[in-house]
Amino acid sequence: MIKVGIIGATGYTGIELLRLLKFHPQVEVTCITSTSQQGEEISQVHPHFQRIYNLKLEDFNLDRIVQNTDIIFCALPHGLALERVPELLERGKKVIDLSADFRLKDPRDYSKWYQYDHPRQDLLEKSVYGLPELRRDEIKEADLVANPGCYPTSILLAMKPLLEMDLIEPDSIVVDSKSGVSGAGRGAKLPFHFTECTENFKAYRVANHQHTPEIEQELSYIAKDKVTITFTPHLVPMIRGILSTLYGNLKAGVGLEEVQEAFYNIYGEELFIRLREEPHLPETKFVYGTNFCDLGFTIDERTGRVVVISAIDNLVKGAAGQAVQNMNLLQGWSEETGLVQPVVYP
Repeated sequence: MIKVGIIGATGYTGIELLRLLKFHPQVEVTCITSTSQQGEEISQVHPHFQRIYNLKLEDFNLDRIVQNTDIIFCALPHGLALERVPELLERGKKVIDLSADFRLKDPRDYSKWYQYDHPRQDLLEKSVYGLPELRRDEIKEADLVANPGCYPTSILLAMKPLLEMDLIEPDSIVVDSKSGVSGAGRGAKLPFHFTECTENFKAYRVANHQHTPEIEQELSYIAKDKVTITFTPHLVPMIRGILSTLYGNLKAGVGLEEVQEAFYNIYGEELFIRLREEPHLPETKFVYGTNFCDLGFTIDERTGRVVVISAIDNLVKGAAGQAVQNMNLLQGWSEETGLVQPVVYP
């Protein structure tokens, strides 16, 4: 058994970590923090944890956290993790950070996309991008794991076989993604009020979403060449889930057989990647609450393009579940430990 702490335990990713870790046979959650609700029982803040957790939310106390934890999940908003993660690392703790604060390797990207100057280039160089299907061996040796964003997870997993096997033109990728409202976090924001987003479907942050440099950074890593994409996110009036539809121009001579071979060769042994073909292409309902990424693909013979469909739960494979998967890698455990659960259906 190891002891685990969660910094920022009352947001959507924090409470999803608590839900998942309760199923984990080798973990005890010993410390949970909150910046606004310290002193309260977690079951008072989130009643669904009654008779499940008897934990009080605490203020951030570095000495207590260091003494009472082995691994720490940081589920603070972007920018705030910069205040906590460095001091935890300096005290010898392994940290899995769920914010964007350590995902990008070029500090200039933070000024452009997140509107702040990153003060710790040394930690950007040290951090490991936490997508297990992409950087498994590096994650095992990491002290700081930068858990990926939800949109990037759905996109990178969909594109990896095509770029790795050199089947598409890297400059032709177009991505159309739709996310449930929980992706915006638990804080009250006008565009995500019920009356604003229900019975509505809209694009937002068109051509300037903050996940763009993260996606392009990791696609370029896969392709071993600079990749630039067109990425348009949309808000869907549902709670959970991301469905991404991706398009790319096939290289000369590439057809459905080559695409099938690439996906099955690369993902055939990956537990959390499920390949689906017509007529059963991925749907968000079938990954709800799970750590699975469902991928489907087809060829548009008329246009010479491949179309890939990717479905994940944005709070699980897109956040907390992937963080637990990374913890399992850090500890040398089987990646699926505590994570293999069917959806609640219907």
